Amino acid sequence: MEATSITSELLARWSADYRADDRRQLATLALAKHDVNEVAFVSAGAQAMRQKFSLEIKTLEVTNQMNSGRCWLFAATNVVREAIARELNLEKFELSQSYLAFWDKFERANYFLESILETADLPTSDRTVSFILSTGVHDGGQWDMFVNIVRKYGLVPKDVYDETYQSSHTNSMNAALNRSLTVTAIRLRAMVAAGESAEAIKAVKDEALGRVYGFLCSCYGEPPRAFDFEYVDKDGIYHIEKGLTPRAFAARYADDMLGRTVSIINAPTKDKPFHKTYTIRLLGNVVGGNDVRHLNLAMDEFKAAIIAQLRAGKVVWFGSDVGKFGERKLGIWDDGCFNLPLLTGLPMEMSKADGLDYGYAAMNHAMVITGVNLEDGKPTRWKIENSWGDERGEKGYYVCSDSWFDEYVYQAAVEREYLGELAACCDAEPTVLEPWDPMGTLAR
Repeated sequence: MEATSITSELLARWSADYRADDRRQLATLALAKHDVNEVAFVSAGAQAMRQKFSLEIKTLEVTNQMNSGRCWLFAATNVVREAIARELNLEKFELSQSYLAFWDKFERANYFLESILETADLPTSDRTVSFILSTGVHDGGQWDMFVNIVRKYGLVPKDVYDETYQSSHTNSMNAALNRSLTVTAIRLRAMVAAGESAEAIKAVKDEALGRVYGFLCSCYGEPPRAFDFEYVDKDGIYHIEKGLTPRAFAARYADDMLGRTVSIINAPTKDKPFHKTYTIRLLGNVVGGNDVRHLNLAMDEFKAAIIAQLRAGKVVWFGSDVGKFGERKLGIWDDGCFNLPLLTGLPMEMSKADGLDYGYAAMNHAMVITGVNLEDGKPTRWKIENSWGDERGEKGYYVCSDSWFDEYVYQAAVEREYLGELAACCDAEPTVLEPWDPMGTLAR
């Protein structure tokens, strides 16, 4: 099709159309001093998003990831801590997200350098190399990456390894780390190109990792090798378990759950048939750890597994796109709460598959599902535990409509038994997707 330019005749016609359209004139008045989403907000829709649910699990107070992208770690530890709190009869309890973030950062630095070496024979203009370099080491992650860190390094309570300024304000730390890793990548690629020995290359990489370890210790503090687990239960009784290692603590309180839990996704794109498993090339954190693996399910199957787990009294980690149709002060995600076509006059209809294929929508935040409202067995809205503190929503708890869930929820971590016969599909050999696949965006 031949390219065409905008002509003065077309501009004149469009100008006349705009001036004659009362709706456009009204929108012009409203948008002069207000945000687009505020003007498009539908209060009647918001009133339907009540924080009342037919199936609801009582959970602990919300957490706060502050100015960091550690949502996946906060959501994962929030799931695990509920099981620990039930077992130990605790009213308040939090696991250390900083401990996991430290080891994730350190392992991710090694993963990055190994990826650089794996692709060292390709030019920097190659899409894969460019992707590795542009992604670097950041805060995001996936459920399976959480499992990898816990398996290797364990868990500790938050009062054993608390937050620092850097752990909760990560931009500058990440920028410094990624600049240094890029410098090392330049040197390693030059060594490969010059034909230097594997021993020499490893020595340079190990020296760089040693510096990374020291820098991370400056940012977080050095992680504990052992600790005493002290707690007071709801009955006011003091307990102590002395000399625990982080791995022993994780084995005692989390191993069974992690071993039973798998990742399911709803990605209705042509390249991902349902009931198949998928992994993503060069997406991970621990070299030698488990690959990120997803089982793709139809939405009704996806929801059924989540609801089955909720019925069993267990909350659910999930990933979604929170940048779409959200009113954060009220704590609502609902496409019915915004009438953008009426306000803008622009076409807005898009399928979930097209949104993924065309890069419009993708996972960017992980949270925890703690309840659902069911009418005649069908969900109408979902209760969400976020990790943005307690000042928004209902003390930090949010709600999303089922229609928003359909369009913008992509992943959940559920225990195998709640998949029923579909659990067998998890064991199939996965199809390998490209590093930039939208099912990997939560880790970037």
